[in-house]
Amino acid sequence: MNFQASQSKQKKIEKIGSKRDFKITGPLHLTNVDWKSGHHRRCIAASLVHGVYALEFDRQEKQQGCEALAPPWWEFFSFQLLHILVDSIDSSTFGAIYEFNSNATKYHFARIPRYVIAFRGTTIKKHSISQDVKLDLQLIKHGLHHSPRFGIAMQAVENMVSVAGACNVWLAGHSLGSSIAMLAGKNMAKTGNLLEAYLFNTPFVSAPIQRIKDEKVRHGVRIASSLVKAGLAVAIKGKQDSKKSDDPFSVLSAWTPNLFVNPEDHVCSEYIGYFKHREKMESLGVGRIERYATQTSVTGLLKSATGMESEVIHLIPSAHVTINRTPSLTFKKAHGIHQWLRDDLHLQSKAYRYTL
Repeated sequence: MNFQASQSKQKKIEKIGSKRDFKITGPLHLTNVDWKSGHHRRCIAASLVHGVYALEFDRQEKQQGCEALAPPWWEFFSFQLLHILVDSIDSSTFGAIYEFNSNATKYHFARIPRYVIAFRGTTIKKHSISQDVKLDLQLIKHGLHHSPRFGIAMQAVENMVSVAGACNVWLAGHSLGSSIAMLAGKNMAKTGNLLEAYLFNTPFVSAPIQRIKDEKVRHGVRIASSLVKAGLAVAIKGKQDSKKSDDPFSVLSAWTPNLFVNPEDHVCSEYIGYFKHREKMESLGVGRIERYATQTSVTGLLKSATGMESEVIHLIPSAHVTINRTPSLTFKKAHGIHQWLRDDLHLQSKAYRYTL
């Protein structure tokens, strides 16, 4: 490699590294943490997820000790790194378990988690992008639950809950990592363990109906979609001798994860319409139809009809949804984890509770 190419590569590394540098992009405004504040909890959860991205960056760039960029992302909030979660296929760092150091802080509040398990999303680093993209494709095909990465994540969550109890464990994730956290949270909720979760830009695998500008057309498409899915669900259920609950959402309804979405991010923006449409259908007196439609996807139904197992991760009965209405100049910014670290966002929040 010649001198100019070497310099160019170094500048690129420094540019990417600056995004991982807590002193440059971290929420330095949180000098006094108020754990009662939802905004503060959001920033801390996003920081811990960012710490996982930084851990993988440090690993690939072989940065250790004083050169490592990751530690400030958790140490600033009095957490310590307890365990790193490593993908068994490409050896990348995809998650981390943090433990709150109560002796190092003056904060004493019931909402402070004892442990936080955080998962990163897809990276563009050369040693991990291949496996990340394969998992993205598995997610689209509703097969992420079969992946070794999810198996490792699920085992970690189960172990920490068994040790500390559900009330002392948080889940956090961004993008692909958010889907991993969501599925782990759903699985734990089925056993009666309700974990507090902070899920950033969670992928919603469906047609991007929310991108339709005309509200009437958008609403009409959603109604048609609900009728199709409800009809398929009833038809398939009638042909199958299943012992499953008639309403699997009833088991999950008590779990209310915190979802953070951006309307300009087509990966997650469909959650906005997903919950609003359910309310609209209830107001029109056809809530029963939507209760069938809201808990399945066409792909999931077709797989079920052919005897194939699938797990539609993005469908959940209840959630506290926070929308970032601050304009984003690019899709990269709308989907990025950095936006959730800011204290000047225009946010709208609403809790959606599933009712039978």
